[in-house]
Amino acid sequence: MPELGLSLTAVDSGLLSPLIPGQTKLSWFLLAPDGDSVAGTGVILPYTSSDPVPGACNLEFGLDIDPNIYLHYNIFETTIHFAPANIGYSRGSNPPACDTEVGENTRWRLRYDIYQYFLPESDLSEQSLITSIQSVANVQTMREHGTRVMTLSSNDKTEVVFSSIPGQGVIYSVIVRDPVLNTSSSYIPVHTYACSFSSTLDGCDTLGKISTRIFFTIAGLAGLFVCFFGHRFFKCELFCMGFGFAAFLFFVLITRTTKLDYDIRLTLTAVIGVVGGVILVMSWWRFGSVMSCVVAVGLMLGFLISSIVFFTPVGDIQVFRSNVVFWVTFSCIVVGVPGGCLTGNITTCGVAGAYAVVLAVNAYIYTSLSYITLNILKRFLNDNFSKAFTDVPFQDIDFIMITVWVVLGVSGIVLQFYRERTRPFFPPSPYLMWLQERERRKTNVLDPSHHTSSLPSRLLARARQLTGRRESAGECTPLLL
Repeated sequence: MPELGLSLTAVDSGLLSPLIPGQTKLSWFLLAPDGDSVAGTGVILPYTSSDPVPGACNLEFGLDIDPNIYLHYNIFETTIHFAPANIGYSRGSNPPACDTEVGENTRWRLRYDIYQYFLPESDLSEQSLITSIQSVANVQTMREHGTRVMTLSSNDKTEVVFSSIPGQGVIYSVIVRDPVLNTSSSYIPVHTYACSFSSTLDGCDTLGKISTRIFFTIAGLAGLFVCFFGHRFFKCELFCMGFGFAAFLFFVLITRTTKLDYDIRLTLTAVIGVVGGVILVMSWWRFGSVMSCVVAVGLMLGFLISSIVFFTPVGDIQVFRSNVVFWVTFSCIVVGVPGGCLTGNITTCGVAGAYAVVLAVNAYIYTSLSYITLNILKRFLNDNFSKAFTDVPFQDIDFIMITVWVVLGVSGIVLQFYRERTRPFFPPSPYLMWLQERERRKTNVLDPSHHTSSLPSRLLARARQLTGRRESAGECTPLLL
């Protein structure tokens, strides 16, 4: 019968059992709480008296000695907690006190290395999980296959936050080190997919919503057009860029201020995006300020470049945990990118248009490149996301999509530069052209249109032609127009 303090019901659970002198046998019992058949794997790790004892200074969780890692996740972040460890001790002796002293001969000398290991992308199978757990279960294999994210001292809080990647399997582990004795031991590795296998809505198998796929498929097709023809069809380019900015900002606003269903928010976002695109086009059509519109387009390029910078390990530097430092630096990069020229405009078309294609592919096949902008969106929406580590896996599909992005972007930029080499930098404003033409007609008396009546020119010419025919035939019938 499971006893309090000696048993645990959880996923990825483990027990640590101190042995007494002369003990050569130990039994554990594994039960499924609901009586269902479950698949699993068991790993036994022996430690010596010089190795640190994971979870031996537990004051928070249910076990007397708790080597487990407790994981919680939501759509934005994944958080792991664990109990502090203690230094090793021999069989039959009393364990060292946890908090009575602070010095080199106590647990305060211990260090905690936080590791993560990414499972194969888009692989949700049990066999993949079990094989991966076995491959990183102990200290040596985790160091060989995993990635060390950070190191905590005994003075730090035993809590680490990561960015959630729904549908991507991740194994987290903590290795506690004793720098004096040069020994180490592992906590029980824990895994997550940041989604539910039991939910029929938003489950791991139904992550790709139909509305999301429709939205990003249309966005991808528009991005492909802008990538190769954006500068030539300037109004279409302005509409797409205005749509992107307005949709992004409105989605942030409506998500932070309302609890509407996702599909409703996405629909409203599309509508506001269309409004934003029309406003940008009409501002150019009415006022003719090409530079102001192109600078707005250049901000899109700045946004992407700034997002790429913080997508790299730069984003995990400690100083950028401060929201003030992060947003000031992010904004400086955005506004520092030149966009108010022909070069910047065509470059924006190529880079942003190709990235829209990458996002469209992500709606069907997971790629880590989507987190270039998704991490920024999460930081907008979640005030606590600044604490999260934003590492993502880079596997075969990601390198393929990087190649597609580069090839599309470079091809679009080169093609547009070649096509526009003999054309004016930017098309004139239709409204200003109409004003100039009207003024020219008023002042140029030699222009035949200066003497033209308000009747449409083709209708007036036809009337003159008919009148001439009737006069030549000697008729005096009046012509009604």
